[in-house]
Amino acid sequence: MNRKFIVTGTIFGLLAVIIGAFGAHGLKPLLVESARESFETGVKYQMYHALLMLFIGNSTLRPFRYQKPIFFLLLSGVICFSGSIYLLATNNLTPVDFKGIALATPLGGTLLIAGWIFLFLEFVKSKGK
Repeated sequence: MNRKFIVTGTIFGLLAVIIGAFGAHGLKPLLVESARESFETGVKYQMYHALLMLFIGNSTLRPFRYQKPIFFLLLSGVICFSGSIYLLATNNLTPVDFKGIALATPLGGTLLIAGWIFLFLEFVKSKGK
């Protein structure tokens, strides 16, 4: 069991439920459909990666060679990807213009992809162990 992955996955999952409920109920009348869909995408990807972190944290695969890169890629990927989507989807509701952080979304997606690649490499290299 890896406590760091489990705690982070639990926090991401908890926040995804809270943010998703807020978006579905509190923001629904305030956002246009395309912004709501973007917001929901951020919530989905955050929850997917929360579950991934819980899976990794409970994995019996040892030794976990790429543990640190996977953790930091997924952590920063979720923050950049989902966080930027939340801010951009609600951009019209605040006096702050978040359009300047639009590049954080593809950067976050790239970090998430890299995390999955490292996880894949971990499983491939552990074959037969």
